[in-house]
Amino acid sequence: MSPSRLRGAGSGLPGARRPDPQQRPVVATGGVRRRPGWVWAGVGTVVVSAVGFVMVASAVGEREKVLVLARDVPVGHVLAADDLRQAEVASGTGVVLAADRARVLGQRARVPLVAGSLLAPGQFGGARAFPPRGQSEVAFAIEVGNASPEVVRGDRVAVLEGPGGSAGRGGEEKEDVAPVVGTVTAAKTADSPGGPRVVTVLVETGAVRRAAGLEHPRVVVLPAEGREAP
Repeated sequence: MSPSRLRGAGSGLPGARRPDPQQRPVVATGGVRRRPGWVWAGVGTVVVSAVGFVMVASAVGEREKVLVLARDVPVGHVLAADDLRQAEVASGTGVVLAADRARVLGQRARVPLVAGSLLAPGQFGGARAFPPRGQSEVAFAIEVGNASPEVVRGDRVAVLEGPGGSAGRGGEEKEDVAPVVGTVTAAKTADSPGGPRVVTVLVETGAVRRAAGLEHPRVVVLPAEGREAP
């Protein structure tokens, strides 16, 4: 039997499906038919997300020019152009804008100002806010060897009478003078090699007289916390 006859005979076998002349052939397109409603919903989501990202990025990236201390400034110092510089920071409150520079110049610092810090409105002009009530600043002339060269502003120290003071002079017995404890607010280098350096310490006002009576003072750095004193 020829192959052509076999193919033709298959259509007459029991159970075989005959092609429906009304049925259209299915054509593979290689893709999936999309529903327009879902397409537009997806596009809307992308647009909203993009707009939200732009708004957040804009808010985060908003920066303003503010005034920054170019160097350390002691209390009472008259602010000059060389004391200030500009910097761009994220927008916020509690700082002085660079646009207000003119009203800052010529004002006195109410508190000690540190280089690199942002200038705040309450730090200049008006009455002095430093030293705080009940405390005073005392400047000590510290001879070579009576203080560590590492003593810097912010250190908590005890100032004692050093060798050669009145307590040990002339063989007279004298009650040891209690140390004066405070915080260093300024530490200048010596004006000449071998000369004394000036260390300014914030102490309780009641200890000022005792501090002034210390001869050949020496400075001992104390732990940052606690009440330990020599």
